[in-house]
Amino acid sequence: MSVVIGIDVGGSTTKIVGFRKTASSLELIMPIFVRATDPITSLYGAFGKFTSKNGLDIGDIKKIMITGVGSSYADEYIYGLKCTHVDEFHSVGLGGLYVSSLDEAIVVSMGTGTAIVHATAGKEPEYMGGTGVGGGTLLGLSKQLIGMDTMKHIETVAEDGDLSKIDLLIDDIVKKDIGTMSRSMTASNFGKVSDLATKSDIALGIINMVFETIGMMSIFAARSHKIRDIVLIGNLTSVRQAPKIFDTLSQMFDVNFIIPELSQFGTVIGAALSDL
Repeated sequence: MSVVIGIDVGGSTTKIVGFRKTASSLELIMPIFVRATDPITSLYGAFGKFTSKNGLDIGDIKKIMITGVGSSYADEYIYGLKCTHVDEFHSVGLGGLYVSSLDEAIVVSMGTGTAIVHATAGKEPEYMGGTGVGGGTLLGLSKQLIGMDTMKHIETVAEDGDLSKIDLLIDDIVKKDIGTMSRSMTASNFGKVSDLATKSDIALGIINMVFETIGMMSIFAARSHKIRDIVLIGNLTSVRQAPKIFDTLSQMFDVNFIIPELSQFGTVIGAALSDL
């Protein structure tokens, strides 16, 4: 048995996955993640938890492929196993295609910030740029505006939110349709904040602004390559409001936003695949 391990080291969260390779098959070993106060603690904690949970010995592991913003803190060897560093954008592209089962797509990694990659099977992924708007933006604004910085709490509060008390819509400023532009489109995020807006309204407004910003940048990238499929990966894909917001953008702009199963683990899966 030969196992390739992929590790994606964040600032305080590390994700880890494995592929078990035999002569005739490639089996995914389900990924996990751990949180800790620093990247090294997180890395070793993830490795120990993963190998223990899956009954893996050091001798079973052929190679460790490591990526992520915290990977520079990692030693050249982990428990005597050599670590190969993988470019994060390469991992994003490979992982996005794998979890979506597509041959070509714009892959959008939504983490603390956002990275956009054009991925095509058999070719090196192309980093197209990104934005500093992401999970860090969502948490930072929520902390300042509603006094909350725990994602699950923000999601829960936003469930009762009303965007009509926060956002200015095209319908608010025109009396008739403008070309193909839908009157339900956002004209200005936070452009119509009511004095009566609640924490729930503000929480939903923040989530909507972050996802609409990421969504529009992704749409521009897709149009530049004349493709419709946009694959979303990263921690923000688990936010419960994400599917509805991106479905609306899909319908408005004739694209196909996809949040695949295992979307949170797209990058780490791509890192492991770099050796397969």
